[in-house]
Amino acid sequence: MQIQMNGIYKSFGTNQVLSGVDFDLRAGEVHALMGENGAGKSTLMNILIGLHERDQGTIVIDGQETYFDNPKVAEQKGIAFIHQELNIWRDMTVLENLFIGKELTSKWGLLNTKQMKTLAKEQLRKLAVDLPLQGEAGDCSVGQQQMIEIAKALMTDAKVIVMDEPTAALTEREIQKLFEVIIALKKEGVSIVYISHRMEEIFAICDRITIMRDGKTVDTKEIPHTHFDEVVKKMVGRELTERYPARTPQPGELILEVKDASKKGQFQNVSFSVRAGEIVGFSGLMGSGRTEIMRTLFGLDTLDSGEIWIRGKKVNIRRPDDAVKHGIGFITEDRKDEGLVLDFSIRENMALPNLFSFSSKGFISTKKEAEFVDTLIKRLQVKTQSAETPARSLSGGNQQKVVIAKWIGIGPSVLILDEPTRGVDVGAKREIYQLMNELTDRGVAIIMVSSELPEVLGMSDRIVVVHEGKISGELSSQEATQENIMTLATGGQ
Repeated sequence: MQIQMNGIYKSFGTNQVLSGVDFDLRAGEVHALMGENGAGKSTLMNILIGLHERDQGTIVIDGQETYFDNPKVAEQKGIAFIHQELNIWRDMTVLENLFIGKELTSKWGLLNTKQMKTLAKEQLRKLAVDLPLQGEAGDCSVGQQQMIEIAKALMTDAKVIVMDEPTAALTEREIQKLFEVIIALKKEGVSIVYISHRMEEIFAICDRITIMRDGKTVDTKEIPHTHFDEVVKKMVGRELTERYPARTPQPGELILEVKDASKKGQFQNVSFSVRAGEIVGFSGLMGSGRTEIMRTLFGLDTLDSGEIWIRGKKVNIRRPDDAVKHGIGFITEDRKDEGLVLDFSIRENMALPNLFSFSSKGFISTKKEAEFVDTLIKRLQVKTQSAETPARSLSGGNQQKVVIAKWIGIGPSVLILDEPTRGVDVGAKREIYQLMNELTDRGVAIIMVSSELPEVLGMSDRIVVVHEGKISGELSSQEATQENIMTLATGGQ
């Protein structure tokens, strides 16, 4: 299938999102679509599949001008979309999610569960992932939910697959397996639109790249004819001197200690500590227990045994408000379901955990609240026309900035960042890294969970590696290499 999108314009109210974008896709190619958050990448693809209607421009598919009424029609015609924000029905089983709207039935009209299980197992085998088909999808980790979305798209026999940040929640092993699947699809003539902020992936798997900035097409190039620095400069309109800003850590007093923490079926005998001004990275494969440890530390789940100490004092954290009282902030990996109230405005989301700071005698000072929110919007460079914009309407990267802003606002002693740059462009990533440095310079203790090994290596002062719910090792920044981390993450010594 060949696609040409010419002169595409789109506005939402007074907000001009796309201004004459050109994009073309060849049969059997992997075409990268890159740009900063808010550049218009996802909007362009949503216009292609009929989720949004274009204001101007033409779409030509296999020589025929073609427009879809909705994504269902696009899928029936051979175009599948794996969205950045997961579209999982949490109360339904994994199997039901895989076949939703495409259920197989017998000649008597009854569900053919046996055949669906066979097909599902075959697709998951190709992805080298083991998922509980009869288990609720909501009980799966974000990474597992991502694999459900990928498997669901691959089962449609699509001729074009749009992948929007498909590896954001995956570990290196799952990413390599996905790449193998992509290469196999290319050989079958399937085209892939690959939207990602992970530059290494673009140069590893893609044939061409189209760069967007501020709703416009900046350039399209063959991958062998460009390089990292050129792509970054065209994306952000400026050069980024270093990918990871230099750190000069000066760890201070012991802020947090976790001693022999256990939760049945998730992690056992976990002990670690974090000092003021220090970034401790947590690494491990999907399902290793990293996120579960952090959820328990924040009071979203409760410990079966073990102790948590803050500044030398043993504390009980059974609910998130206990954690907040003790100065712990938690930026969750699942910003859509846990990090934001999507129907609330940016202002309401940022103010939510901070209401006490501009309240007096039960009344909120709207002036103080507005000043507080405006400062955070400017500091994190959230792209929005107003603080009253609903969080739902922001790009994924700007939603992430709102989540970060609301927890920075409480003035935390300990800040847990679970996949802090998931779905965030290269320019915004650096802004987040610089913010992390500023926070540690002020004495904040940071725990960073990340599936991106370059990020873990680039920003951590120490690295704790988790394997099957246990800490398999700890590495200093001098000892840490990708090989050492992966050895520990897979149970080696």
